[in-house]
Amino acid sequence: MDTRERLAAVFGKSLLAEGMKKEELEEFLSLSRVGLMSIGKGNVIFHDGDMPRCLYMLVEGEVHIQKDTFTGRRIFLSEIDEPGDVFGEVYLLLRKPYDMYVEAVKDTKLLAIDSGAFSLQEAAGNHAALLVQQNLMRVLARKAYFMHTKLKILASGSLRERIIRFLFWSMDAGGSVRLDITRETWASYLTVARPSLSRELGALQSEGILQVEGRNIQVLDKQAFESYL
Repeated sequence: MDTRERLAAVFGKSLLAEGMKKEELEEFLSLSRVGLMSIGKGNVIFHDGDMPRCLYMLVEGEVHIQKDTFTGRRIFLSEIDEPGDVFGEVYLLLRKPYDMYVEAVKDTKLLAIDSGAFSLQEAAGNHAALLVQQNLMRVLARKAYFMHTKLKILASGSLRERIIRFLFWSMDAGGSVRLDITRETWASYLTVARPSLSRELGALQSEGILQVEGRNIQVLDKQAFESYL
């Protein structure tokens, strides 16, 4: 598979391409406002304080979203490691400078979509661009829902309650959860250190409430589990 085919395959599976036909995908990717970037490991895609110019989509590799404190300590906020995931779109649409930075932790390829692709003029003259704009609104709505759920989880008192509420919102009818994030990302989401999260998960497992096997978690004692909701 050549680079163009790989790009089309990744973009075609993303939320931005939802409902688009093959011809519309190719039409959008051929726009001059859409380009492929190669970023070497350790390089920064954008810095804290930069003004946004593009929306970025991961094609391959991995990037970390981070923030430095006044004393220079680096705070990990999130990771982007799934091809098709987008980032930077909120800042682009709000025309606000970034308040964090993004670094490639592997050799990475990104699809960079210039802000002009989301203008009214572009949408008026290009059906594919209009579809991507509409899908971008859905992406933002999903992220708003995600943040709403996160606030409800973080409003819980103890770390155990936050863990239980997080799992409750993620599990299936049988009480099973297959996490699609790393333990480090989960800890960052819950605003705790990773060792603290691991210790509490270990305690929940030793008490027979959960069974934890890597990213697979099963609720064993539903009554005890629900007592923390």
